[in-house]
Amino acid sequence: MATNALYTDLSDYYDLMCIDIDYLSQSKCIQRFHQLFGSNGKTHLDLACGTGPHMRHFIDLGYQSSGLDINQPMLDLAQTRCPEADFSLQDMSDFTVSAPLDLVTCFLYSLHYNQNIEKIQSCIKSVYEALANNGVFCFNLVDKTKIDNTLFVKHTTQQQGNKFTFSSAWQYSGEGDKQSLKIRIEKETGFQTQVWQDEHSMVALQFDMLITLLSPYFDVNVFEHDYEKIMPYTSHSGNAIFVCVKI
Repeated sequence: MATNALYTDLSDYYDLMCIDIDYLSQSKCIQRFHQLFGSNGKTHLDLACGTGPHMRHFIDLGYQSSGLDINQPMLDLAQTRCPEADFSLQDMSDFTVSAPLDLVTCFLYSLHYNQNIEKIQSCIKSVYEALANNGVFCFNLVDKTKIDNTLFVKHTTQQQGNKFTFSSAWQYSGEGDKQSLKIRIEKETGFQTQVWQDEHSMVALQFDMLITLLSPYFDVNVFEHDYEKIMPYTSHSGNAIFVCVKI
């Protein structure tokens, strides 16, 4: 299967795969962080916006949202969900905007989709240049030293008489700056089963290194990956929300 097939050939299944995600809670949490650390501005860009579920909530919360993604089929679906928003087919590692922004977000660990450390550095610089003074950059990330290759997430859902089973897992070799996300989709229709398997190459990072990359541009704040309450990161989970304020 071609790289990133889920986001192109199988883009119609993406929302089904993510059906258990509480997009509203995630969006409201980041709104709270923006209120605490940012200005009263309401211009917002979602990197790797996918089909736009987070953007929909930010728009409903009063933001003037725009979306950026590298896959046009995902943007087509996002435009249907958020007809009032602007969308751009760009790579998050090297993008430009027409006017300074108050908030840039990158949900669902999508910052890992930058292919290497150099791409991460370029992405950070692009975000910095896109933000207004005191603008906020929020994203979530997993620390490579905390990845357990034996763990996976799996759920099943129904659509139009078809049964879908989705499973995904992080994989990291234990050294270097490469990790991957493995995805499996099963579609059962009667007695027939179709299976798609996909693996996405990603950059692997340690939080200390990431903070070093961010610090020349941002005041970096790290919190536990909990969208219901705000707690400082304790380093045990390896799963965190970063709130970065432009300096």
